[in-house]
Amino acid sequence: MSLKRKIIEYFVVRIGAYIDAHSRTIAQRTMPVFANKPGNCTIELPRRITNSKRITMGDNVSLGPGCWLIPITEYPSKKMTHPELEIKQQQFDPHITIGNRVTATAHLQIFSQEKVIIEDDVMFASNIFINDGSHGYQKGNVPYKYQPIELVSPITIKKGCWIGQNVVILGGVTIGEYCIIGANSVVKDSVPSNSIAAGNPARVIKTWDHEANKWKKP
Repeated sequence: MSLKRKIIEYFVVRIGAYIDAHSRTIAQRTMPVFANKPGNCTIELPRRITNSKRITMGDNVSLGPGCWLIPITEYPSKKMTHPELEIKQQQFDPHITIGNRVTATAHLQIFSQEKVIIEDDVMFASNIFINDGSHGYQKGNVPYKYQPIELVSPITIKKGCWIGQNVVILGGVTIGEYCIIGANSVVKDSVPSNSIAAGNPARVIKTWDHEANKWKKP
């Protein structure tokens, strides 16, 4: 190995070690400008955040690496074109609101064309996908990524919920206070407060009995 290559590799390793050791500080110092000024908010690197002024962030939020926060203002984007298709661009007025003390282990993906609200003290595991719209599929002979976004409807996850690993939450859903959504669930319909829901599609499997002070099957 040449001396030049050894020097390059040495500095690459040193820079990598520095970034790893100071990643939290770097993440905080490179935070985008949100619609408000949250206190003690950390979104670890790597991350992808677009249209950040359409995002309201609570205090003491901690989101792990690989998170995407994407308010979509137009679809398809200017970068997504097709040389043979005339595609009418849709315009949206989206907003994402994340409450105080919300946490996510890693890879929380939130897409919004209208409104996604995450209330206080919600806990996300890893690999959560939330989208208040869906790709259209009205034509069977056109690539679906070029078809209009449809079924746009707000999503609300109320305070104190626990959203398990690999959960998908679709448009129009409200998850009530203090709910648990089991791992690998697809939530297509709203879930009442104080419930445990699981499956594809997610169904309520237990509810909290306030008088008996325990979970019961419905």
